[in-house]
Amino acid sequence: MKLFVCLSYALALAFVLLLLAPGARGEEGGAALIQRKTCLAADGVTVVYSVAGAGETALLFIHGGLADRSFFIRQLNAFADRYRVVAVDLVGHGESGANRKKWGLPEFGADVKTVVDAENLKQVILFGNSLGGPVAIEAALLLPGRAIGVVGIDTFQILDYTLTAEEARQRAEAFRTDFAGSMKGMVRDLFHPDADPALVAETEKRMLKTSPAAAYDLFMGMAGYAQAPSARKLTVPLRAINGDLFPTDVQASRKVKADFGAIIMKHTGHYPMIERPAEFNRHVAGIVEELAKRK
Repeated sequence: MKLFVCLSYALALAFVLLLLAPGARGEEGGAALIQRKTCLAADGVTVVYSVAGAGETALLFIHGGLADRSFFIRQLNAFADRYRVVAVDLVGHGESGANRKKWGLPEFGADVKTVVDAENLKQVILFGNSLGGPVAIEAALLLPGRAIGVVGIDTFQILDYTLTAEEARQRAEAFRTDFAGSMKGMVRDLFHPDADPALVAETEKRMLKTSPAAAYDLFMGMAGYAQAPSARKLTVPLRAINGDLFPTDVQASRKVKADFGAIIMKHTGHYPMIERPAEFNRHVAGIVEELAKRK
């Protein structure tokens, strides 16, 4: 069950939209000028994304399943003084369209490439939370010479994992049968038991705005997806910033991708960027500095 949680059961998001007061570089940051933009995916579906800042290196953030780009408001604010920062709504999420016939992680990866092309990004580091992690890998494979690294956010606990068709079907049917109940149970399991009740409640409230039809299509589109083959094709470093709610097997993952490393944030659940944003942003800053030097 834990493996399934890592890739599909733990597909959620919490949103904290309050802008924080200015802080140290790489921690909270002030309120940046954020632009809302759109582009069209290969199949004609509208993709909505946010952009802030400028710089040679771009940081592109990809949310998890049943989430949206506002999850990364703190990163847009914290890093826009040094980098071009982008946060995308995957198709079926947030403001992006949902009129898609074929759903899957490769398709999501192609959507991310569409945003990179629209913004003419020459050097980009892809960050992905939960489901967004493998999406970032798929996007990086489509961006040779432009993607310089992939960073998972509470994902890649076990790289050599395949989501079976039956697992995907069970989760999809559970959400179709009892959307609210399934969401409540999922959110509860994505936080430590003593997590801030207000944050957990806000997570559930926000996630319930997701279209049940899109949730069903999302889960069914993941059936049979294997992370390892795509991870093995990566020619850029693979990193992770994970909570400790689900254990990360670094050594096992290095058998799939030798250049893999993980930072584990203590007593943190599935959303380190909203549970402990200042610490999370410091880790982001360190990884970006490392990857930029290796380009």
